[in-house]
Amino acid sequence: MTTIHDDPEDFAEDQLAGWLALYADRVRGVHGGVVALPTEGAERQVAVVVGGGSGHYPAFCGVVGPGFATGAVVGNVFTSPSAAQVYSVAKAADQGRGVVLSFGNYAGDTMNFGLAAERLRAEGIDTRIVVVTDDVASADEVTKRRGIAGDFSVFKAMGAAAAAGADLDEVERVGTAANAATRTIGVAFSGCTMPGATEPLFSVPDRHLGLGLGIHGEPGIQDVPVLPARDLAALLVERLLAERPEGAGPRVAPILNGLGDTKYEELFLLWGRVLPLLEDAGLEVVEPEVGELVTSLDMGGCSLTLQFLDDELERYWRADAYTPAYRKVAAPVAALVPAAAVTEAAAEATVVPEATGASRRAAETARVAVEAMDVLLREQEETLGRIDAVAGDGDHGRGMVKGIGAARRAVEQTDREAGVGFVLGRAGEAWAASAGGTSGVLWGAALEAFGRVLGDDAEHVDASDVVAAAQAFADSIVHLGGASRGDKTLLDALLPFVDELRSRVDDGADTAEAWRAAAGVAVEQAAATADLRPKVGRARPLAEKSVGTPDAGATSMGMVLTRIGEVLAVRARREGVDA
Repeated sequence: MTTIHDDPEDFAEDQLAGWLALYADRVRGVHGGVVALPTEGAERQVAVVVGGGSGHYPAFCGVVGPGFATGAVVGNVFTSPSAAQVYSVAKAADQGRGVVLSFGNYAGDTMNFGLAAERLRAEGIDTRIVVVTDDVASADEVTKRRGIAGDFSVFKAMGAAAAAGADLDEVERVGTAANAATRTIGVAFSGCTMPGATEPLFSVPDRHLGLGLGIHGEPGIQDVPVLPARDLAALLVERLLAERPEGAGPRVAPILNGLGDTKYEELFLLWGRVLPLLEDAGLEVVEPEVGELVTSLDMGGCSLTLQFLDDELERYWRADAYTPAYRKVAAPVAALVPAAAVTEAAAEATVVPEATGASRRAAETARVAVEAMDVLLREQEETLGRIDAVAGDGDHGRGMVKGIGAARRAVEQTDREAGVGFVLGRAGEAWAASAGGTSGVLWGAALEAFGRVLGDDAEHVDASDVVAAAQAFADSIVHLGGASRGDKTLLDALLPFVDELRSRVDDGADTAEAWRAAAGVAVEQAAATADLRPKVGRARPLAEKSVGTPDAGATSMGMVLTRIGEVLAVRARREGVDA
């Protein structure tokens, strides 16, 4: 259990602050993560920026330093960092030779790192992306696989190439080659517990282990009886050798990785069973690593990674590195240059557009709705997390609370004369920047789209305007998320809601009446997702486990829409406000 914390919501930020205080002689904190201090006399190099959610230490900030990553983006627990965080870290890490962004293959990471890359490129910073796809259990098609402990091997290769002076094209090529050469399989003995929670995200049946676990609290794809060490070693090795890349040579760099609650002694014992199997298969083992390198909070379990080496990848695997959590040094490392004083530029004052009376009244409704959403989602956080943990990573409740909390703070700080477009725009920006993950991007962009349609200069805001805004909200999510109705996502609740809302308004219903009826449809359709198999996102590899449980995103969407409907009804009844 993760027991040491003050406010569980601030766990990721608080642990990073302590870590930065500990390693202030070699790294510095920036918005969204950390960057390495420069080394004395070092040449400028390509910046290798890695990242993902917290809870995986030493990944990701623990591998920042000479010979490894130049910077690391640190998201909330098991949640993709936001695009703003990625941009900030990459900008700080850039040394004028370009940036490579690298991360595991998860929808939220892909979306947020991709958006940050677009922004960096627009500013003239050549930015490349290398996605890690090493988890053989997560999909048959390599490009659809998750990135788990193989992250470490791929990041190490790129960091060593950059330290050796390779240009941006070379570092990207090395990363792509390293990923193609890397395979991982993992097992879970027990689930992990989110900060503040009293129960693990998932459980493994007694005397069983979960084969093919993820590193975000996702359970395995198959429960098998607990095996003696020799049989477990055989299972791991056989699965990886069956996935041996075409044309791979006999040299391998293995990582036997602990997930957080498995003792080093157990890993050492297991390595004693794995090594002979690799040698019997005709493989030459090169500088193996055994220990905790990519964890999952307090999960009991381990994974085995093999990177099949050629001469180039072997050179980079053996190369020096000196980071807070990992050191491979054949010669003394140059002295680190003390950090320069970092000052924050004063934020430019935000200009609030003039707003009509109708828009200001709608903005007040929006403020009340955001506050009500915040209360609701905090009440339902644990429920949403447990629904998500059945076939996902269990972070949906925490991510929604993180997002709505930031949105509420942003709304409370906006000028009371601001219109609804401005207010919802600030709420959306704050949600996306704070929550990260897929839902953070989607909810943030969708709120901004809703606000843009209503605007600040409307002479009136009626039911038809709300329908148009709701359609823009949904269109934004469809465009960004790439999902469709029936994929078992929040769209399965949202799209029927918009259809029903439009139908009711067309039939003459006012906003509150139409919204309340449409929200009821959304709740019904969210419940019906229990019968669906997910086709996108982290739940897709665990589609069968998902059947019988509704989608967490659809469920929260139904809850939120219902609560907003209650707000609209109260305001319409008490104040005669239609929207």
